[in-house]
Amino acid sequence: MTWDRIALRGAIAGLALALGSAAIAETIVVRASGPSAKSYPPGRKLAQSGALALQPGDVVTLLDAKGTRTLRGPGNFNVAAANAAPAGGVALAALLDTKRVRRARTGAVRGGVGQPGTPRRPNLWLADVATPGALCVADPAALKLWRADATRAATVQIAGEGAQATASFAAGEAIAAWPAALPVRDGASYRVSADGHAAEIRVALVDAGTAGMDMIASALIAHGCTAQLDLLVDAAAPADTAAKD
Repeated sequence: MTWDRIALRGAIAGLALALGSAAIAETIVVRASGPSAKSYPPGRKLAQSGALALQPGDVVTLLDAKGTRTLRGPGNFNVAAANAAPAGGVALAALLDTKRVRRARTGAVRGGVGQPGTPRRPNLWLADVATPGALCVADPAALKLWRADATRAATVQIAGEGAQATASFAAGEAIAAWPAALPVRDGASYRVSADGHAAEIRVALVDAGTAGMDMIASALIAHGCTAQLDLLVDAAAPADTAAKD
């Protein structure tokens, strides 16, 4: 058994422990659309004894420490009854594992979380070179770059904090280290240029080492890390069912 597999099994065990901590778990809104969307903004925390009154056309996705559940109106839904079924597995553990980013080697990354054949970041804490906006970072010393198309060699230009540096991808490589010459700082903005396109990213450092999914989702929402939140929500989605009153 390789060290990567041993470490990943440890991550899965840790995730299972976090998912089972109902005493500190919270249910939060992570997505909402429809007539009642303003009443359920992303990040809103819901009491277990509460209920949601949804109108026709309403779609609200809730997340707790176990996973997600999507509610579709019309209807009245108990928060406790709509708690997610346990989510898990290697893919979700790998997505959330902060230590896995530090161990990640360069190489081709196929698939990932999402629809089959659609390349998506295999780990929540990788920096997608093509995605602008806020980037939540759990370990600035271990930050790595990721690209969806690894067919050709590419050089990425990164500028920010009064300095600039480059990172290189060889053909077939989807992951590259963030340049050591450009330290990652909380609140700093960086311009990442690759393949003729530029993305402005703003770094927000978060403490996610022992956090459950609900706490991680809350941090992503608080810092505006929308792309990472979408990745987490999609990875944690179980069968789309929910209990009504």
